[in-house]
Amino acid sequence: MLEIRDVNKHYGTAHVLTDVSFDVEPGRMTGFVGGNGAGKTTTMRIILGVLSSDSGTVALDGAALTPEDRRRFGYMPEERGLYPKMKVEEQLVYLARLHGLSSTAAKRNAGDLLEQLGLGERAGSTVESLSLGNQQRAQIAAALVHDPEVLILDEPFSGLDPLAVDVVVGVLKDRALAGAPVLFSSHQLDIVERLCDDLVIIANGSIRANGSREALRASHSTLRYELISSGDAGWLRSVPGVHVVDFDGSYALFDVDSESTAQAVLRDAIGRGDVATFAPRHPSLAQIFREVIR
Repeated sequence: MLEIRDVNKHYGTAHVLTDVSFDVEPGRMTGFVGGNGAGKTTTMRIILGVLSSDSGTVALDGAALTPEDRRRFGYMPEERGLYPKMKVEEQLVYLARLHGLSSTAAKRNAGDLLEQLGLGERAGSTVESLSLGNQQRAQIAAALVHDPEVLILDEPFSGLDPLAVDVVVGVLKDRALAGAPVLFSSHQLDIVERLCDDLVIIANGSIRANGSREALRASHSTLRYELISSGDAGWLRSVPGVHVVDFDGSYALFDVDSESTAQAVLRDAIGRGDVATFAPRHPSLAQIFREVIR
């Protein structure tokens, strides 16, 4: 497990990170979200040793990270860092060799990754000749080619179309299922919501929320329900303890003052006719994010 504890960072008088603490558990995808300038990239660079913190610790399985530990990390920066005039497969093999893989293993890993990421036919192309989306896939391959034990990815889905996102998601999930802790940042909250097991929200250099996706949704849920029935649901407006948020004929979205009121509404709805749907409405990640950083 990757453990970040009480990390602080200053640039002059500017306090960039304040007591940042969270875990990235093995076998789980951890989404790291926040607005521009919130501190995501700075935190990632401190984890990787590219930047030093003013205080705090970063540990792997309880031991302080060493340069040798970080050689086992896979990192994808937000800015593309591949050699533009180098062929894609040649570059991946080169990077794998830098991490200590044999020539045979490097070529095998590079070929497998290019196929998995849909770049097999472009293996002999230069990076600069690829579309921006394919350059992003090549950058992801570069982070994975040496079989890293920990993945740190800064905006891995930037510039990808929906089909490419699905491909990359599949590859990253496979790495997590194999036991790697995976930390990724993204501004695309719909992707984060679909992909992450755990979520860390940062704003102004401080962690505002941290936990599993399900726990965060439960902790920020209100007593809001959705009803779809065969008849007109307008009767809900006159029920004590009910506030109708949205209404359209047989559909109603409403808040209640207690669980007992919700159950009373359900019994009344069943008595009035067929009930197609009656379910609690949980907030989306985007709604939680806006609430937490407000």
